[in-house]
Amino acid sequence: MKTAVFVSGRGSNLQAILDYRQGKKSIEVEAVVSDKLNCPAFEIAKRNSIQAFSVGSKDGYISYEQLASSLSELDIDLIVLAGFLKLIPVDFIRRFENRIINIHPALLPSFGGKGMYGINVHNAVFKSSAKVSGATVHLVDPDYDHGKIIAQQCVDISDVKSPEEIAERVLDIEHKILPYIVGKFADGKVKIVEDRVVILD
Repeated sequence: MKTAVFVSGRGSNLQAILDYRQGKKSIEVEAVVSDKLNCPAFEIAKRNSIQAFSVGSKDGYISYEQLASSLSELDIDLIVLAGFLKLIPVDFIRRFENRIINIHPALLPSFGGKGMYGINVHNAVFKSSAKVSGATVHLVDPDYDHGKIIAQQCVDISDVKSPEEIAERVLDIEHKILPYIVGKFADGKVKIVEDRVVILD
């Protein structure tokens, strides 16, 4: 399964997918996409001989229309938003409908939506006094953090002293659940049945 991974930061989830891929030869990461020209994750792409694209409206970037064409030429089967902080245009989502997934660092539908990314999420969770948090993998639709939930995993945060502690625990969960779900897509084990996403054994 040919995969494109979208990132905005250092790419720890990208690296987790690449590490998982070592035992899952059906996963091929063909492209890394960022909303930045000098994204730290591009170093991971370079080390692994993966094509890198910067998408946006400024000089030096390609448009989403150009990106869609490039990904189609690469026969991309699945797009993985792994810490990508920009809202994807509706036309792009429709072109790859049900083939774009996102990892969110909280248990949706709580603590999602516009502005809910990175430490902002963990600040909100901490201030709510929630006793559990976790990660959610979901299909992407035109609204932030709104598409059908594919998988979730919880982590106990009842004893944390800061949002940063929550972030650390949730990131560990992200590094497990996201590659696992990418692997399930590669195996054809993710289906929509009666309007719910089902993961087959």
